[in-house]
Amino acid sequence: MVSKVEPPPEDWEPKTKLGKLVKEGRITSIYEIFQYGYVIKEPEIVKFLVPDLEYEVIEIRLVQKQTDSGERSKFRAAVVVGNRAGLVGVGIDKDRQVPQAIQKALNKALLNIAPVKRGCGSWECGCGASHSIATASEGKWGSVKVFLKPAPRGLGIVAGDTAKKVIQLAGIQDVWVIAFGETRTPLSFAMATYDALRNTYKIVLPDERLE
Repeated sequence: MVSKVEPPPEDWEPKTKLGKLVKEGRITSIYEIFQYGYVIKEPEIVKFLVPDLEYEVIEIRLVQKQTDSGERSKFRAAVVVGNRAGLVGVGIDKDRQVPQAIQKALNKALLNIAPVKRGCGSWECGCGASHSIATASEGKWGSVKVFLKPAPRGLGIVAGDTAKKVIQLAGIQDVWVIAFGETRTPLSFAMATYDALRNTYKIVLPDERLE
């Protein structure tokens, strides 16, 4: 089920220099952060700059760890977040309680948010609209490899359910997805898809404001 991301609290006090630049209004766009290669360390920064974010839980699994004092159990959650307009992130985290595990994973997803280069890269279409990806891309996570290919308008997302959730929240409407490896593992499939989307667009430029 897709849910809305809550905005940051009004009394949010940034702990990083980037957060202070955002709250002071010296940085007004998330894409400015991407352009200069800033590292986001506070999820409130993303909430502040992108108010229309949505998220969905991909997986919740009980995991166990053997320690000297015995076996400890925690819930591991995987969450995807996006604005359906070219931004997407995936996060993973654990906690003894399910709601806390989901919240931690959501915060990680916000910290991992990345831009997706959308466009109409399909030779079958050429409409010029941003309904697909601009060029083919690939991603990898564990044993899973995912290849994304631009598709013509109206085709839809040709992918499994896990990859489709990630791609939809990124704002892609039409794309071919070719996957290899253990795609039955939702976590690996989601992360490989996210990696492929993230690899469509990377810009890193130096900036003196955080030096």
